[in-house]
Amino acid sequence: MHDAVAHYVHDGSSVAIEGFTSFICFAAGHEIMRQGRCDLTLIRMTPDLIYDQMIAAGVARKLVFSYLGNPGVGSLHCIRRAVEKGIPRSLELEEYSHYGMVGRYIAGASHLPFYPLRSYTGTDLPAVNPQIRWIDDPYGSGPIAVVPPLHPDVAILHAQRADVEGNTQLWGLLGMQKEVAFAASRVIVVVEEIVPELIIRADPNRTLIPGLIVDAVVHEPWGAHPSYVQGYYDRDNGAYLEWDRLSQDEAATAAWLDEWVYGVADRAAYVEKLGTARLNGLAAGEQLAAPVNYGLYQ
Repeated sequence: MHDAVAHYVHDGSSVAIEGFTSFICFAAGHEIMRQGRCDLTLIRMTPDLIYDQMIAAGVARKLVFSYLGNPGVGSLHCIRRAVEKGIPRSLELEEYSHYGMVGRYIAGASHLPFYPLRSYTGTDLPAVNPQIRWIDDPYGSGPIAVVPPLHPDVAILHAQRADVEGNTQLWGLLGMQKEVAFAASRVIVVVEEIVPELIIRADPNRTLIPGLIVDAVVHEPWGAHPSYVQGYYDRDNGAYLEWDRLSQDEAATAAWLDEWVYGVADRAAYVEKLGTARLNGLAAGEQLAAPVNYGLYQ
């Protein structure tokens, strides 16, 4: 992880750490913080704890997003401090609806000049975001809103497994992982397991991200904690509740970052610090999918 971040994430980069409630690569966010990156544009459909932590660390100058909050809990207090008080630095916001961000990712992945959507009709978002614009439908239905493509400098995506070439398999709640990968200039894939190519080839329909667009593969077990990875570990709900409590206080936030980010050398040290009992409490259990017959190659 250290090498991937050092090579691909630079000051001033636009960075998308995606994952819709699951597959959120906290390990990458923490490494970016440890390496002292600054002036980043952070991109994400649902900024939650990882971006709250990164913004508390002062790495970002801008946030491009749709909906932000601590899922199921409440506000993101560090982002509020940055926006309302400029602590630790001011933060520029560029807000969309979920579908607006989906459209931007799709347009980026497809190399389209824009993406049309009707859901901004009658809303206030176009009034506060000049990137949401209106054109006349060439087929005669009248004005329609459009959003521009997104092309992050770096996408960091977590998954269950990949081979050494970066052919990456996911199952569960996929979000926009595939589209973000195709939209980005550089792609870092972080996985729970690196497996032989034969395992990937044996189940090709689960290969969501092909290795030909992947620049780095990082083996990082528990890299998405406290979010979850389907079949590997569950969401650590206690961590989300704890963050809501402590992040309301600037000093408590700084103390947490000192202990859990700057005070550990890497993700392995973070996992060791969590302890066996806590990790065992997040065991995913087992519910196997039925095998399928792909047939023999002739």
